[in-house]
Amino acid sequence: MALLSCKEEGRLEAGCDEAGRGCLAGPVFAAAVILDLHKPFGKSIPSIRDSKLLSEKQRAEARAWIEAHALAWAVRRIDPPEIDKINILQASVKAMHLCLEALPLRPDFILVDGHYFHPFPSEEDPIPHSCEVKGDGRFLSIAAASILAKTHRDEFMLKLHQKHPQYHWDSNKGYPTKAHREAILKYGPTPFHRRSFRLYPAPGEQGKLEF
Repeated sequence: MALLSCKEEGRLEAGCDEAGRGCLAGPVFAAAVILDLHKPFGKSIPSIRDSKLLSEKQRAEARAWIEAHALAWAVRRIDPPEIDKINILQASVKAMHLCLEALPLRPDFILVDGHYFHPFPSEEDPIPHSCEVKGDGRFLSIAAASILAKTHRDEFMLKLHQKHPQYHWDSNKGYPTKAHREAILKYGPTPFHRRSFRLYPAPGEQGKLEF
């Protein structure tokens, strides 16, 4: 199914999405993208869709095109200490707000992936927005934002992996895999782990660990 280029024609729509919300380690990243609807992006880059459906190579190609051809885009992150302080849901929304603040253009409308958002920039003077469940599979601007958030976060986690290779962030990117939880049990958490999340295997979950 072809993704929609916009929700309503004739206005600047910014798509927003996040990456890394369910991770045990690393920041949550968000992106905001305003696409140029006059460019034939649907034909020239057919791989602009939900980032989870793309290969690493396809995401890299799509990211390069989006960053070169979008009318405006921004990527921002919230680090683990703040995630622990305000919770991951609020951190995700705050990261999106930071992206929208960083855009060189003020959108007329905001499309947000998911079902939760705070008015931006304020409740007194909000830009109209719409929360779209599974929006990255329906709207090109949200899909583009999902690609930027995912690729920028993966790049960041690869750098962290160089400092802490024992957690295998090059492959799990901080998500709660069995191997990741067992590494935390063996080596302890790093400053990049989210202390408000359940880091260790649940009783009986790890089985017999051989260190």
